[in-house]
Amino acid sequence: MADQQQTGNYDESSIKSLDWKEHIRLRPGMYIGKLGDGSSVDDGIYVLLKEIMDNCIDEFTMGFGKQIELQVKDGSVNIRDYGRGIPLGKVIDAVSKINTGAKYDSNVFQKSVGLNGVGTKAVNALSSSFIVKSYREGKVKQVDFSKGNVVNDYKEVATTEANGTEIFFTPDDTVFKHYKYIEEYIENQLWNYCYLNAGLVIHFNRKRYVSKNGLLDLLERKTNPDEIRYPIIHLKGKDVELSLTHSNDYGEEIYSFVNGQHTTQGGTHQQAFREAYVKTIRDFFKKEYDTSDIRQSIVAAISVRVVEPVFESQTKTKLGSINMDEKGPTVKAFMLDFLSKELDNYLHRNPATAEAIKKKIEQSEHERKELSGIKKIANERAKKANLHNKKLRDCKIHFDDVVEGKNKIELESKKLESTIFITEGDSASGSITKSRNVETQAVFSLKGKPLNCFGMSKKIVYENEEMNLLQHALNIEQSIENLRYNNIVIATDADVDGMHIRLLIMTFFLQFFPDLVRNGHVYILETPLFRVRDKKETIYCYSETEKQEAVRKLTGKPEITRFKGLGEISPNEFAGFIGEDIRKEPVMLAGEAHIQKILEYYMGKNTMQRQEFIINNLRIEMDVIDEILN
Repeated sequence: MADQQQTGNYDESSIKSLDWKEHIRLRPGMYIGKLGDGSSVDDGIYVLLKEIMDNCIDEFTMGFGKQIELQVKDGSVNIRDYGRGIPLGKVIDAVSKINTGAKYDSNVFQKSVGLNGVGTKAVNALSSSFIVKSYREGKVKQVDFSKGNVVNDYKEVATTEANGTEIFFTPDDTVFKHYKYIEEYIENQLWNYCYLNAGLVIHFNRKRYVSKNGLLDLLERKTNPDEIRYPIIHLKGKDVELSLTHSNDYGEEIYSFVNGQHTTQGGTHQQAFREAYVKTIRDFFKKEYDTSDIRQSIVAAISVRVVEPVFESQTKTKLGSINMDEKGPTVKAFMLDFLSKELDNYLHRNPATAEAIKKKIEQSEHERKELSGIKKIANERAKKANLHNKKLRDCKIHFDDVVEGKNKIELESKKLESTIFITEGDSASGSITKSRNVETQAVFSLKGKPLNCFGMSKKIVYENEEMNLLQHALNIEQSIENLRYNNIVIATDADVDGMHIRLLIMTFFLQFFPDLVRNGHVYILETPLFRVRDKKETIYCYSETEKQEAVRKLTGKPEITRFKGLGEISPNEFAGFIGEDIRKEPVMLAGEAHIQKILEYYMGKNTMQRQEFIINNLRIEMDVIDEILN
């Protein structure tokens, strides 16, 4: 009886059925991954935008509509395509009836991105306002929704507008709290659509996006012509396109796509490319080079189109096992056949490129062998340092965890929240450690200022104790694919020393692990500069402007505290700054930005150009500092 009182009665009344919109709103992570506030490229508001854009792209792929118009303003999104338009009698069903759509008929939508009829419904259910208009054969049908519920169902009326579909939505701010769209994230997403659909024109907030040369254009935008080893290789075949080159950076930079979907977490097609590339290179040179030497510094983009792709989640960021078509070969066999013919032929026709690849492999081989002894000593040193007890306060859930069981979807969503804070000094790390969520948040404490590692070889990572311990804490010594935390957050004081430490850590990542930045894993923690309070209310302010607004809002003469360091913020207060309402700014590389040029400018020798920049901006910076301190 006591057990029944503690756990509640389990009878017929305990069994509940939720309709489609209730289930999506109750378990949004099952449909769009993590929610977030827009600071991360994989936050939910970008998934909402992508779900609508994917439908427009599918129309273009099928040969209908050559342009798409996108506007993002004040947190709302409007997307208009010029495809066939939703059949007017099925407009409501298409956006609000789960498992409903034309994509179950593979004759209508072959090799499309979305196949399960969920995406648009998720956008509808998670939007405070959702308006759909279908223009078709001289008529328009409009329906207004709010949180998945029909608000207005308008009758069909005549129109002179061209065929197509237009959708307007505003994400529900009770679900996506304090959200904001970052234009750079959207631009990268749109460029990918254009690269994968040559000739498609996208208009976004008065800018025009179009690509003529597909993945060749992608790599030209992502690389610096002065820093690649040989001209970009561009190969195309039936249902496959590839571009690749080698840079001077560390790691692998691979952009993979399935049916126009950017698979940020890779999958079978990306692994198939990596394995096929290694085998093709070994066969061409007739030498068993080490896998890591062959792939070191490669920059590549690979796109495949398959019938009914199977993704490992609704967000479609990782491809599962699938054949190229219903009766065709596996992706692995397909990729090996393509590269063994096309890449091999290209290298025979372009001996200078083949020689450049060979020299890069041999350079990587030499460096790897030179590092082997140092790495062994560094690994032993890391073990002796008792990393997980002294330097690292770990969390329970990690990004690289293999998740199984009935709660897999929810745990996968939590993995995306796994975070490590990198901070300096015991007081700052102590405050975060006491206030963190031990399930998803870890803390790594640096000792002193990191070394400026610009222009240094990877040897320094193993010889410098702090760098070596940091890479072990992140578990990226072998590959960033083993990364333990999805979010790497640099947490330093808001003063000159803190800014310097922040810059040195960013240099470390950009110099040796640039893929962490490219893939959107690195952030800067924003903490309030001021606390303004009276007897009734406390307001935390992140800028001088916010402080002045708080002073005007509160009665009397409020108490104003200036936080000079993270250690001055109590653990109870800190919990609010790294919890659900955490503010973090992503460290981003613009599409045309090139790492070595950036590091040379900021961390290299004191050039005249940098001196002029400092002189021209010093007066502005000092004025801002004076305002903050006074």
